[in-house]
Amino acid sequence: MKSINTILTLGAIVLLSSCHASEKVPYIVDAQTIPSEILSQTSHLNDPTLAPGDLLNIEVTATDMQAVVPFNKGMYITENGMIARLQISNSSYSNNLDVSTDYYLINQDGTIYFPVIGTINAAGKTKLELAQEITNIIYPQYIKEQPKVEVRLMNFRVVVTGAVRNPGIYQSHNERMNFFEAIALAGDLDIKGDRENILLYRTNSDGTREVHKIDIHDKNFLLSPYFSLQQNDVIYVAPNKSMANNAWQLNPGVAATITYIGGISSLASLIIGIINLTKD
Repeated sequence: MKSINTILTLGAIVLLSSCHASEKVPYIVDAQTIPSEILSQTSHLNDPTLAPGDLLNIEVTATDMQAVVPFNKGMYITENGMIARLQISNSSYSNNLDVSTDYYLINQDGTIYFPVIGTINAAGKTKLELAQEITNIIYPQYIKEQPKVEVRLMNFRVVVTGAVRNPGIYQSHNERMNFFEAIALAGDLDIKGDRENILLYRTNSDGTREVHKIDIHDKNFLLSPYFSLQQNDVIYVAPNKSMANNAWQLNPGVAATITYIGGISSLASLIIGIINLTKD
């Protein structure tokens, strides 16, 4: 009877532990309780802030394209008066990103060198702000028609590592990404990833760095400024206690000794059991 009570007690402990563990698995618990007016205030999408190391594709267009050719990197007019573009690229940059010579790399001092115009400060500005600045310099000083300037960020990517199924570098082609999009690209969190202990590493446009701890059980994370990612953010998912404990390994010699002793113990238990049966 005592053995049965012991088994029932152990079973209850295991059941309660599994119930507690299951509570740690869901994301954004009770998110439906957040008032819609609160969500609407944080639903707007911010234009990325440009930073040193960013790659930009800047195109200047107008009705008279020949007038704006000098302001387009890699574009030229042929001998017969046709507009052509250089077709040189380097695909060895990283993560299969094709880096054309037409792109502008923001230097460590935050500047780019723009054709005809010269050096322009780009870091700390949004794409729209940089486009407007280029437009104001070109028109009307160099051309009579106001041009259209489009700036695109070509290296919006984030790193997802730690206790996820497919850690790696993931690029966004629409220049924005939220936290759960990044996690989905990485194959979702491993079941042993700690949902309450996720770190976000961020480098700002002025070179300063931030580290933020994220708890994705908390519904208020949807309202956090870190729910929407910035280019070059790094997400690290720490292992939970179970995964961390399993990572601990014995010295092979010690493990072999324990296995050997365990085998002897099992054999001894079997012999004792047989002797007790024969006594009965």
